[in-house]
Amino acid sequence: MTAASIPPQADGRDPVDDGDDSGVASDVASDIASDIGDPDPDEVWSEEDDDRTAETLAWLKRKRRAHRREQGRDLAVLLYSVLLGGIGYGSGVAVHFLRELENGADYSGVGRDLQRGLPALFTTLTVALALFAARDALWRGPVVVPGPTVGWLLAQPVRRAAVLRPWFRLSAGIALIPGLLVGVAGGVVLRVTGRAAIGPALLGVLPAALCLPLLAVALGMAVERRPRLIRAVQRWTAPAVLLLGALTAQTVLAATGHRSSVLEWIELWSGPWGWAAQPVVRATGGSVPGWPAAVVLLVALTAVATVRAYGDAARVPTTQLRERAATATTVSSVMWSMELRAAKLAIMEAGGASTARGLRLRPPRGRLGRHFVVEWRDLLALLRAPGRLGKAAVWTACGAATAGLGVDLGGERRVVGLVLGLLFGYMAVGALAEAARLETDDVRRAAWAPFRFRTLMLHHAVVPAVLGALLGLLAAVPFAVTGTPSALLLMPLCAPPFTAAALFSACRGPARTQLLFLGGGSPVGGPGPLIFLAWYAAGPLVSVTALALLLDPPLVHGLHPGSAAQLLLPTALLTALLLLLTTRAADRLIRH
Repeated sequence: MTAASIPPQADGRDPVDDGDDSGVASDVASDIASDIGDPDPDEVWSEEDDDRTAETLAWLKRKRRAHRREQGRDLAVLLYSVLLGGIGYGSGVAVHFLRELENGADYSGVGRDLQRGLPALFTTLTVALALFAARDALWRGPVVVPGPTVGWLLAQPVRRAAVLRPWFRLSAGIALIPGLLVGVAGGVVLRVTGRAAIGPALLGVLPAALCLPLLAVALGMAVERRPRLIRAVQRWTAPAVLLLGALTAQTVLAATGHRSSVLEWIELWSGPWGWAAQPVVRATGGSVPGWPAAVVLLVALTAVATVRAYGDAARVPTTQLRERAATATTVSSVMWSMELRAAKLAIMEAGGASTARGLRLRPPRGRLGRHFVVEWRDLLALLRAPGRLGKAAVWTACGAATAGLGVDLGGERRVVGLVLGLLFGYMAVGALAEAARLETDDVRRAAWAPFRFRTLMLHHAVVPAVLGALLGLLAAVPFAVTGTPSALLLMPLCAPPFTAAALFSACRGPARTQLLFLGGGSPVGGPGPLIFLAWYAAGPLVSVTALALLLDPPLVHGLHPGSAAQLLLPTALLTALLLLLTTRAADRLIRH
């Protein structure tokens, strides 16, 4: 055992001279190197004879005191900034809301809709929370320790539980904060809409605010502790997303009066999602016989799951902790440098095995066929990874539903619904353009292609544009059946500009963080952040804004042959402009 791996003696004297940090660093580095590939520390030392947990943690506490003070100051500055921003931007909304209450604004209609949709709403939120916790546990989870802790501290004669369980307690405590905030907001909404008094409303949402976040943490701990569950999460993510969409549709239908009593009874009693909803339904005046039993079941399940997860927190394999620590470090570093694409790739790589299918597609042959080799590869990539196509279909459905809802509501909500629907459409086409992004992640991958890089990017536009138009056409069929045939042209028409915008975003290159400091020495108070956002989101910003301006008049006044012809020309010009910017960005990417 090296000098750095020996904890302090009982009398408090450090075995290493505090004035010589280089010796400590070299010894710690040697310990980390020797730890790689070693067996589990629990198997190489005896707790009865060699336990130095208390002394080691006390020594680390002294060593980390200055660093913790610095972290505390940084956290205080961050909280102050968030509080200042919340007061600055939220005070106007709050004053307007309170003024409407003082003037007697009636929200009873909203309250009735909310009350009708409570069972489906709670089920939807619970499924979304569980899906988020399970997907988050694929790369992080409730127990993520820093790299030095994994490489050095866990290799010492210390109890793993004393090192790992505090991180679980921290994750559980942090999860309770947004749960309680959402619970308080829900109680206020019930009070404002006249569904319940503030006291019964807060008591009704309290079980859900406390238990559902803890159950989500326990689920994440189960996935992190048991690697076999990772494959199950990957396999069931797509069905869970479809279930989430169906529950969202049920919530909307129930709020508008189309309820299913049998389905709601099943949701209220089939699991924690319904058990958490029953006190709220009872507080709003609904009839839920036996709701105290549901609360008891919810609390008991939460207690059992939390205790089980607390025990699992000390049994996460060291190899898995090391991989998650490396992934978390990578994600944190690239997030600070605004490289969101690199963070996404790191998370996807840490998710486990690939879901690619071993499908084959007859390659194009002949002199003419070699001009379509890029399109063949893109189509084959989508067939082997059908999750991308499914994701595009889900985003398309969300975009169509959001835009249609905005049109039904009318007024300013029509514009908001249209913009959100177009954003969803851009994300759908972006999922189909993943092959182009993979080429731009490392331009050396494009060495296989018999084209210049700018021409290769143009070839990558064919498959996303065609499939995006087909998805838009399918999404427009329900609108055409219900009396809006113009949707058969408007929705597919959005695919080419969105494809060009996605390609331009792919060729954007590394984040130019220096733009944050334009107009001053600090990004606070100057135009730098706005300039950076305009550069970073130029593709979707230009395409969504232009299409919103083009599509809003046909949505209001209808579409006739003359306006259809006038709509096609600006859309083609927008697509051509974005493709021109894509080729120039591709040339710059190659030069750099």
